[in-house]
Amino acid sequence: MNSNLRLMPCLDMQHGRVVKGVRFVDIKDAGDPVACAQAYCAAGADELAMLDITATVENRATMLEVVRRVAAVVTIPFTVGGGIRDVASARAVIEAGAHKVSTSSAAFRHPEVIAELIRELGADKVTVAIDVDRNPRLPSGYEVFIDGGRTATGVDALEWAKEVSGYGVRCILPTSKATDGARTGFDLPLIRMIASATPAEVVASGGAGTMDHFREAAEAGATVLLAASVFHFGLIAIPGLKEYLRGCGFKVGR
Repeated sequence: MNSNLRLMPCLDMQHGRVVKGVRFVDIKDAGDPVACAQAYCAAGADELAMLDITATVENRATMLEVVRRVAAVVTIPFTVGGGIRDVASARAVIEAGAHKVSTSSAAFRHPEVIAELIRELGADKVTVAIDVDRNPRLPSGYEVFIDGGRTATGVDALEWAKEVSGYGVRCILPTSKATDGARTGFDLPLIRMIASATPAEVVASGGAGTMDHFREAAEAGATVLLAASVFHFGLIAIPGLKEYLRGCGFKVGR
């Protein structure tokens, strides 16, 4: 497993455009996906994520033409999520040029899909994303949400993360509704909890606003540091962030 920190800009997609919201709503346009992908590769991003944020609730597959266009210009590992319901939809995304797939709602509704994806594609190509919100009534204090954060499940997020890891998933991407897009910092207790309870790599997602926030996420146990708005809107530059993290004693890059 790669223990170096990797920076992963995330392209949240809606209607073929990059968008960014706050706590999964208040969506704003953030540009063309191909131009964004090229810029991030040139800036030194280590990986790239593209999430079709309405594919599941619109009951459709990921827009493969957009995947193809982005894949044609990326020079780094490229993860695609949204509408990945089964092996066929995942394979279509891989064949369109993605290196990895991320699944969330379908994995929750039909956990057997996780094992099928790993068996057919390989564990290195499968990420399971877990959207959560805080719920003090549950043992871990966090509840799993699906359908792009719209549907509460009543399921404890830590128990689901452990189950996911038990299928052989090597990468878990938890996003906290409480911090998503707010730029107030990642949800550190969530990262720490999953990182300490599973052997999977944890992707920090949702809430980056300063360089310190990335350092805090790494200290909490995340090895992949995902962000969107601070990169899209030029608030933090990737080269400067890498220099800062190295100065904090971390190894950064693939």
